[in-house]
Amino acid sequence: MFTGIVEEMGTIGSLDGERVRFHAERVLDDVGLGDSIAVNGCCLTVVAHGDGWWDADVSAETLARTSLGAAEVGDAVNLERAVRADDRLGGHVVQGHVDAVGEIVEPVPDLRVRVPATLRRYIVEKGSITVDGVSLTVVEPLDDGFTVAIIPHTADVTTLGRKRPGDPVNIEVDVMAKYVEQLVAAYLPGRNPS
Repeated sequence: MFTGIVEEMGTIGSLDGERVRFHAERVLDDVGLGDSIAVNGCCLTVVAHGDGWWDADVSAETLARTSLGAAEVGDAVNLERAVRADDRLGGHVVQGHVDAVGEIVEPVPDLRVRVPATLRRYIVEKGSITVDGVSLTVVEPLDDGFTVAIIPHTADVTTLGRKRPGDPVNIEVDVMAKYVEQLVAAYLPGRNPS
């Protein structure tokens, strides 16, 4: 579980099949094998680490469903360690389970993102959404996506300030919306509650 508050920008050091090496500093404090670190909002497991680096094995499913499949050595990435029970929840509940890859339409400060139609029902004004692992508040839902306002600090300390039109971004909608939908679906007209 994560908060969507990025701790640092790291870089991709190497890509070797399904093994990826990341260069980082802060997220390595107290790191252990098996720990979770979100990379652009995608929860990955630490399988090896050393001074200034850590490795993750990335499945074919992850490569196919996230922007990591198009990543290159040297790319900047947003990094966040899993939240501890005694930490502040500064953003919102983020699972690190990417729902889809969106596309930047307009860059910061008024970031506009296009997303697949299957996610749009979960996007509401002032609702939470995660873009490349950054917890954000929706300004305006659109027919093809949404807008969010990015403050200068967020643009400086995350990859969002570097994104340009056409760039892919990982999207995770608010998991609470998905649970509510599933819970009430059985009670909608035409459905049989069980």
